[in-house]
Amino acid sequence: MNIIIVGCGKVGRVLAEQLNEADNNITVVDINGARVAEVTDHYDVMGVIGNGATHAVLQEAGIGKADLLIAVTGSDERNLLCCLIAKKAGVKCQTIARVRSPQYNAEAPYLKEELGLAMVINPELAAAEEIARVLRFPSAIKIDTFVKGKIELLKFKLPEDSPLCGMTVREIGASLHCDLLVCTIERGDEAYIASGDFRFEAKDIISIIAEPKTAYVFFRKIHYKAKPVKDVLIAGGGDITHYLCELLDKSGIAVTVIEKDAERSVMLADSLKTVNVISADAIDQDVLMQEHIEKVEAFVSLTNLDEENILLSLFAKSVSDGKIVTKINRIDFDSVIEHLDLDTVVYPKNLTSDHIVRYVRAMTKTIGTGLETLYQVIKGKVEAAEFIVTDESALTAAPLMQLRLKDGVLVAAVFREGRVLIPRGSDQLQIGDSVVVVTNHLGLRDMHDLLQ
Repeated sequence: MNIIIVGCGKVGRVLAEQLNEADNNITVVDINGARVAEVTDHYDVMGVIGNGATHAVLQEAGIGKADLLIAVTGSDERNLLCCLIAKKAGVKCQTIARVRSPQYNAEAPYLKEELGLAMVINPELAAAEEIARVLRFPSAIKIDTFVKGKIELLKFKLPEDSPLCGMTVREIGASLHCDLLVCTIERGDEAYIASGDFRFEAKDIISIIAEPKTAYVFFRKIHYKAKPVKDVLIAGGGDITHYLCELLDKSGIAVTVIEKDAERSVMLADSLKTVNVISADAIDQDVLMQEHIEKVEAFVSLTNLDEENILLSLFAKSVSDGKIVTKINRIDFDSVIEHLDLDTVVYPKNLTSDHIVRYVRAMTKTIGTGLETLYQVIKGKVEAAEFIVTDESALTAAPLMQLRLKDGVLVAAVFREGRVLIPRGSDQLQIGDSVVVVTNHLGLRDMHDLLQ
């Protein structure tokens, strides 16, 4: 596919890298020549220096032959204008705009319809939704959902005293009587697709797939917190905080926000009537202790500085047993951050690129199955994808045990006629099934890619 990316910031760079690896023809556009040069020097992509919201620059970038334009500049208005011009200038070009402001969020369906956008992506709202999910299920580090929330993939860490330590994957079902599937295990820098003989150790990071109610029972049986948190202390009052407070309020969770900008504090207090807004600097430990950080069930660090967020989360971890969530904007040092043991870390930039990459892969799907949802379970190593079986094919011709699936492929769950099935070897896929697959074969576009 011919793809134009307008904006060479962090998200634009990630998109250029991931979409280029998937054999697309990429052209990046940015008004900042140094940014364009940085991307074109690192990746095999074309670059155009100029304002992507002008017809002349988009013409130079090849809008006439483009299949997709993705606008991810720092301005919502510029992104929308880029897409509007692209729709007028491109013969077959679809458009995606990043729109971040809460002021525009309520207008997103209208903007999408009136401007003919293929997608409106809001990274702040996506980050807030991810945080809200883990606060409702605090034992999980991360929760990804499939089939509109009917199936969940939950990632959690084994403490030293976990009853799972020393147990094999095969023994979980028999011992705990829970209909779930262990998908992956991370141990240090190694990542494994689960096999029946794999034996768990302390500090392993495990992902399971199950119905929400089954996951709740499972965590209760292994003595993890399964109920939503009752109260949350949030450091930072930006757009993610605004969206998160709205989501938590609907769940009946008490929220206190610490925001150092007095004007922003007043705005939050006026727009979020049920939230306790404190005008102070969260980096001041005295302020945190006055707000009882050691007693709250969750602490979420959402300031604009990664360094502050990391320090605040480490402090919270030292004085509290509550759930800790940390927002990180820079994605260059994620391998270092993983070793800090910060509990749940949320990367809004990655969420944006993941949504867009998922859409691009769905655009190139073949007949027979359609890609619906895609997540990186272990970054750069393992993905989980949801497909819908739309036609008879080699995938529906025989039971799973007889299909010639590639090594490193796990058919993890099937949603059929309102029921969630954890499939066994004797089960057979049918037309209409939603199928969740976990695999270390990256770049899937279609379920047929799973066959040898």
